[in-house]
Amino acid sequence: MHFSIPETEVRSDENGSTYVAYNIHVNGVLHCRVRYSQLLGLHEQIKKEYGNNVVPAFPPKKIFTLTPAEVDQRREQLEKYMQAVRQDPILGSSEMFNSFLRKAQQETQQIPTEEVQLEIYLSNGQKVKVNILTSDQTEDVLEAVASKLDLPDELVGYFSLFLVQERGDGGCTYVRKLQEFELPYVSITSLHSPDYRIVLRKSYWDTAYDCDVMDDRVGLNLLYAQTVSDIERGWILVNKEQHRQLKSLQEKGSKKEFIRLAQTLKYYGYIKFDPCITDFPEKGCHVIVGAGNNELNFHVKLPSDQMKEGSFKVTRMRCWRVTSSVPVANGTANPSSSSKCDVKLELAFEYLMSKDRLQWVTITSPQAIMMSICLQSMVDELMVKKSGGSIKKQMQKKRVNGSFQRSDSQQAVKSPPLLDSPDPSREQVVKLSTKLSSVSLRGLSSSNSASDISGNDFHGNYAFEGIGDDDL
Repeated sequence: MHFSIPETEVRSDENGSTYVAYNIHVNGVLHCRVRYSQLLGLHEQIKKEYGNNVVPAFPPKKIFTLTPAEVDQRREQLEKYMQAVRQDPILGSSEMFNSFLRKAQQETQQIPTEEVQLEIYLSNGQKVKVNILTSDQTEDVLEAVASKLDLPDELVGYFSLFLVQERGDGGCTYVRKLQEFELPYVSITSLHSPDYRIVLRKSYWDTAYDCDVMDDRVGLNLLYAQTVSDIERGWILVNKEQHRQLKSLQEKGSKKEFIRLAQTLKYYGYIKFDPCITDFPEKGCHVIVGAGNNELNFHVKLPSDQMKEGSFKVTRMRCWRVTSSVPVANGTANPSSSSKCDVKLELAFEYLMSKDRLQWVTITSPQAIMMSICLQSMVDELMVKKSGGSIKKQMQKKRVNGSFQRSDSQQAVKSPPLLDSPDPSREQVVKLSTKLSSVSLRGLSSSNSASDISGNDFHGNYAFEGIGDDDL
């Protein structure tokens, strides 16, 4: 997640005294407003708990009133401090840091703690209404949804909640995975738009884990509904014969066989992103990026209007970073301005093109953070698997007397309708390029000429023997 403090505001407290508020943004959207004294208090708590050697430097107090230039300097210093804390594997995941952000988010949006009903959507569009508190964190809401669906505790960790934006063309944009430092009800309410919804989706990449999920009735229904939805929106590629087989399995009610067949199809389990810009193989190329199977898949439109496809394996990425730029004058903003900044986000990764050649590849996209989260979760999953562990997660029960109470009323996962007939005039992958261009992707070249982007250009001809710290 990208933390920034792109702006400050001069505000008044309940006594009429003015103070400077520092606006903390996450992925370019306002998360909370905090005073310097609040951040100083957090810093003192962290220092007391973890020691001076762990905590990053904090901007010092000033005796006199700060000038505008000094306010802007402090803003930059506080931004670096928040980024350093968040990036620290211990501090960034600490309950102390996350609870501070949750409380600040709730106070900023001025939403009192009370019981509310929150709508969570499944991949097939089905709504699940859960009764929660406005102050419930992401894990609490996930547990409430699992309880409503009667999903076993041992399978809850296989799923996550995602913030999704519905588009006018019927498609959707995955904005981000909801994090432990935010309150889902406050996050969705503060957007003030009916286009956003919270969606439950599986959160793992290795299809081998599908077996664990399919062994349970509710898990099977959730995975089946997601698979049908991904096929319908064109995320999974299906030809006419495969479509016929899938529809036949649907008609028989053979959900497991349906999923097993879908697992053999191209882009099964991928998340697709909106059309964006890349500098590979040359600057200014339009691209559609997909994340899955431990890779980023590219469908690139070259300046010659040719469409090319290739993949970047996460095991060949030495490192990656997300950068942002926000056009703010003098580091200040009008208090009445929109809570959403015009942020330019870029994901750049250093890739091993061949045995001795590393190259940076950059993607400019509002979804750069989501792409980065996907890459990190792929690496985490690979590391767990390499160490012989499992992604199974025993959820911590935090509700009443330390244990989570199951809901008395359960809701069944509805079976999605039969697949629509495929459009005979084009392949499913063209659905992904409608916003990009009218050029069909079915003409992807497999030529190995010097002017083409071949598989070797993307993957190189050298493979790591495993995954180590230096490789990632």
